[in-house]
Amino acid sequence: MPFTGLLWFIVILMPLVILQRLLHHEIQAVFLIATRNPQLTVGLFSILFFPGVFLHEASHFVMAKILRVRTGKMSLIPTTLSNGRLQMGFVETAQTDIIRDSLIGLAPLIAGSLFLAYAGLNRLGLATLLDVLANGQTELFWAGLKIMPQVDDFFLWFYLAFAVSSTMMPSESDRHAWLPLGLWTAGLLALAIFAGAGTWMLENIAPLLNDFFGSVATLFGLSVALHVILLLPIMLLHRIVSKVTGMDVK
Repeated sequence: MPFTGLLWFIVILMPLVILQRLLHHEIQAVFLIATRNPQLTVGLFSILFFPGVFLHEASHFVMAKILRVRTGKMSLIPTTLSNGRLQMGFVETAQTDIIRDSLIGLAPLIAGSLFLAYAGLNRLGLATLLDVLANGQTELFWAGLKIMPQVDDFFLWFYLAFAVSSTMMPSESDRHAWLPLGLWTAGLLALAIFAGAGTWMLENIAPLLNDFFGSVATLFGLSVALHVILLLPIMLLHRIVSKVTGMDVK
């Protein structure tokens, strides 16, 4: 099937977004119930995710410089927006063409995926486990999974992988140029197909794109696994803290 990688990318993307939002809500709820202080809750939440926020904003800045786009203020201090949402940081960039705007907006996902690949596949040894699983050696896979915490600096790299993967998704403002770029791309593809290049693209370009999306889907799957592992204990902690204090946050 030529579009298996793209299919997996689409299937995994939505659960990842939902899990991120759910886990963030649960963590904020625990902090707010425990401290009873909204400002302190925001501070603790921003500290927890600081490595990911730093990489997110730094990637915007670096990409803008590479593309020769003028930058303004940069902040890593969280602020609450008028709509109630929390803005963890920002980088001001000059408005430019849709290609460079799209690349600048995409930078956190690129940088986060690269870091996740390094931390998860190399530092945590998941590359070996995935090879074992692909070969059908399920017993060896589960045995390797059990001894993962014995990897050098396991908890540090696990935390960094979680913090980065949980903040690497481009924000709404990061995605503002994606729709016009997508429309232009779709138009160019339609013209190419109309000109008779459809078969050539299906044979030469589609496999490359499919492999690319398959690789990204693997990294997204790793991020989903990290969020699932942490979500259950955080939800349990939320219930315990709520029961002890008699308070809850919806």
